Amino acid sequence: MYVPVRVKFAIALSVAIGWTAFSVWIAQQWLTELAQSVGVVPAVLLVGGIAIIPGFMNAFLIASLAMDRRPPRQPLDVYPPLTILIAAYNEEASILDTLASIERQNYAAPLQVIVINDGSRDATAALVRGAEARYPWLRLLDLPVNGGKARALNEGLKLAGDELVITVDADSYLQQNALSSIVERYRQDPPSTRAVAGKILVRNSRQNWLTRCQEWDYFQGIAAIKRMQSLYQGTLVAQGAFSIYDRRTLIEVGGWDDCVGEDIVLTWALLKAGHRVGHCEDACIFTNVPDNVRQFVRQRQRWARGMMEAFRQHPGILVVPRMSTFFVYWNLLYPWLDLAFTLGFLPGIVLALFGCYWIAGPMTLALLPLAILMSYLMFTIERRMFDRLGLKVRRNRLGLCIYVIFYSLLLQPASVLGYVDELFKTRKTWGTK
Repeated sequence: MYVPVRVKFAIALSVAIGWTAFSVWIAQQWLTELAQSVGVVPAVLLVGGIAIIPGFMNAFLIASLAMDRRPPRQPLDVYPPLTILIAAYNEEASILDTLASIERQNYAAPLQVIVINDGSRDATAALVRGAEARYPWLRLLDLPVNGGKARALNEGLKLAGDELVITVDADSYLQQNALSSIVERYRQDPPSTRAVAGKILVRNSRQNWLTRCQEWDYFQGIAAIKRMQSLYQGTLVAQGAFSIYDRRTLIEVGGWDDCVGEDIVLTWALLKAGHRVGHCEDACIFTNVPDNVRQFVRQRQRWARGMMEAFRQHPGILVVPRMSTFFVYWNLLYPWLDLAFTLGFLPGIVLALFGCYWIAGPMTLALLPLAILMSYLMFTIERRMFDRLGLKVRRNRLGLCIYVIFYSLLLQPASVLGYVDELFKTRKTWGTK
């Protein structure tokens, strides 16, 4: 039975509001006791940021995923030519693998692949120059000075000669038929679509405990958010690691802004202009994630700062009358939630160890059933997709345990650092290398 998207949105919102009302009711004693110790306003901010608002979000997400029945992709009669932009900075260890994965796609139309060497200090340019003899579709654009990913992509865009442009990270590996899949989804999505984000998975997940738990974040957490946003016709981040865009629209909105969150800022420019941004859940690319805590924190700082940059550069998106605007307002809540967790819940855990359950205690356990249900639902959805692609979900119980119990201890404080960076306009860095 076909259910209109707006009806699904209304159902999910009703479920979330109902769960929130129930949560507020059962949290009354918790709020009262906490208010006696820290005051009414801090108590409301802490309980709301730790339990009430996250519960609303999880309930909305679960209801939405349960109703997500997107039409399957169909092969195209004619596939369009593509220009692929790869911005590379010190990528000698991975760039040849990335190019090899493009060669193995067997895409049914001409490809133009432009590698923009952004002032690398290693052998990246030399390796790509050598690969030009093997791959007739490859071209090197060698920039002598490092200027950042946004500038590199804009320089490559000037050379793009095709209607559709795809960005691929230089340390990533395209899964078989990923190009065909993302093009099919782009062409078969609603006509207002001007970008589609691919599916990002972790390539180096076996490296250590940190990459193991990030495997679950990409497989479940990030994937769930993108599925939900795409259902309501407004994916908020067409990530630079693997996304497809309409070239003319890219030019109309000014390309990539010179900022640390160039992909989210560009996506919001597309949404503000009235375009739709979709998500192709089975166009997969495997990417290397940070393998040490310092790199991970810097990456998540950059992501959080990028969201703040998007609000600063595109405040008008808050008044665009469309379903996706709901998730933009949702993003406004993240600084509150991250601060409540970092400044409230983490100290609350320490207090709980000494028998003081003001913040972390039995009431916070009420969140677990919803979190478990969401994880089970998302795992089931993603495993079905893996089965269709001939992929296998790897056993990674250690990574799952770390992801469920300890991941937020790194993630949310790192996000707070990103908000502080943007607030005080600290020096911008490009991330994880």
